Amino acid sequence: MENKITLRPLGRSGIMVTPIGLGCWQFSKQNNLAGKFWPTLEDDLIEKVVSLSLEGGINWFDTAEVYGKGASEKALSKALRALGKKPGDVLIATKWWPMFRFASNIPKTIDTRIQALAPFPIDLYQVHQPWGFSNEKSEMNAMAGILDKKLIKSIGVSNFSAQKMKNAWETIEKKGIPLATNQVLYNLLDRRIESNGIMETAKKLGITIIAYSPLAQGLLSGKFHDNPELISSTGFRKHSAKFKPEGLEKSRPVIMLLKELALKYKVTPSQIALNWLIHFNGDAVVAIPGATKEAHVRENTGAMLFRLSDEDMDRLDKASAIFK
Repeated sequence: MENKITLRPLGRSGIMVTPIGLGCWQFSKQNNLAGKFWPTLEDDLIEKVVSLSLEGGINWFDTAEVYGKGASEKALSKALRALGKKPGDVLIATKWWPMFRFASNIPKTIDTRIQALAPFPIDLYQVHQPWGFSNEKSEMNAMAGILDKKLIKSIGVSNFSAQKMKNAWETIEKKGIPLATNQVLYNLLDRRIESNGIMETAKKLGITIIAYSPLAQGLLSGKFHDNPELISSTGFRKHSAKFKPEGLEKSRPVIMLLKELALKYKVTPSQIALNWLIHFNGDAVVAIPGATKEAHVRENTGAMLFRLSDEDMDRLDKASAIFK
């Protein structure tokens, strides 16, 4: 196994990250509707998850305003401070929530985001999704304004279509600012960004894809295929078509191949799935799996310590092509 983790650029921002970061939605403390997706994690467990992520080589964390109305941001900052980390030791990405808001809200609320994460600066600030009262051009102009004031270090978007991403890119490119990222749903069981223009446009414009839900909400671990009765205790997930019996059957060939490759590489199916995601498109994709257990963190970080052969990546590509 290789032990050196090679950093890769976040678009053309000059920021260098590990291929895998930690998604922090699960730190929401059940504070609002978005936070209810996860059970409450106690501070000591959050600190352990963050500590193990850092020990495993992860250098960045992705959170958002809407994750518990700032609870996730505050919990992340608290854990980093408890671990003796200082500003500049880690990179933090967070997101502004546009729903029922105008772009003018971006400069009005940035101080709240800064306070929630204090003393750690915002390295990447993203528009969380494209549905608000303003268009992407107004939002990007507002983002450029707070970047000019050095309140954030780079700009990204999330859940943007190829066209909206291009519009966002064009708006700030005129000001000499690169659009660093587009954070989207992407995994072996959901490859639509490869067929709807998002991946192609991102590569062409030098925008990094941040893949969220990289393990398809745990489906790619294979545990739900092995033991379908576990699905009843998965909260919202059990209502997804992918978790229904016919959904499990459709994805079973991918799971079988993941298990076969896990034995070959002496890792877990989840690690194979993550490794494919961060290597199949060269440096164009980074991933942000979450973690609610110490074992999850070890899997996440371990996925950066080897590389699938091109032949095995192609086999996974063919097995999962049905999900493009």
